[in-house]
Amino acid sequence: MTPTYSFEFFPPKTPEGVEKLRNTRRQLGQFRPAFFSVTFGAGGTTQQGTLDTVREIRQEGFEAAPHLSCIGSTRQNIHHLLSLYRENGIRRIVALRGDIPSGMVEVGEFRYANELVEFIRREFGDWFHIEVAAYPEYHPQARSAHDDLKHFVQKVEAGASSAITQYFFNPDAYFAFVDEVTARGVSVPVVPGIMPINNFTQLARFSDTCGAEIPRWLRLKLQSYGDDVASIRALGLDVVTDLCRKLLDGGAPGLHFYTLNSAGAVSTIWQRLGL
Repeated sequence: MTPTYSFEFFPPKTPEGVEKLRNTRRQLGQFRPAFFSVTFGAGGTTQQGTLDTVREIRQEGFEAAPHLSCIGSTRQNIHHLLSLYRENGIRRIVALRGDIPSGMVEVGEFRYANELVEFIRREFGDWFHIEVAAYPEYHPQARSAHDDLKHFVQKVEAGASSAITQYFFNPDAYFAFVDEVTARGVSVPVVPGIMPINNFTQLARFSDTCGAEIPRWLRLKLQSYGDDVASIRALGLDVVTDLCRKLLDGGAPGLHFYTLNSAGAVSTIWQRLGL
């Protein structure tokens, strides 16, 4: 199987951000990705921005995969949004439960991502290729590793086509996760999510929130550089390129890059890998 590569963006909120993302897409578009995905804010807070961005990506001739989180939404709202995506020729969806926004009391008509996947399949058949999330180091809200694996299998059984993982820096965690879900009958591709390292403070904040582990040696090394941005980025490029190489050599079905709307680090990693 030929590996597939994809890049993730978030909807820009300013005219400057829109132009920056266009430039980023122009650079990354040269690599002929399978698709560009676009995130969806907690409780659907960037719904219009996601729609506008995927429309523009389609107009540029690329496949677009909007994220769709179901927490705080209704079946009617989700159906309306999916219908809009279908009308715009969108064939791929990243289906997520989503985070519960601060202060939200009602979680909506969907509690879990498997219910969203089941709904999409029931209402739209095979129109959408459905991506779901996977957590090699386990979801931070999971009660146990067993529970987290069970929930992932439920999403696949509900009709998911493939999965994208949360980012990680330990390839063994990814391969162990794939072995575990394969043993439970999962055969869909599980694509590793890759986070370039540009800013240690930002990375630490993201990781603490989403449960991604920064290995102790890497955390201490990055901390030791203080405000030396050049050294942080140089180490980050070495670490992430080596991670990608190990994943591809080990049989990973592709790579999904969390770009944070910037092309620089991703482009350098891509070139170092000889892709």
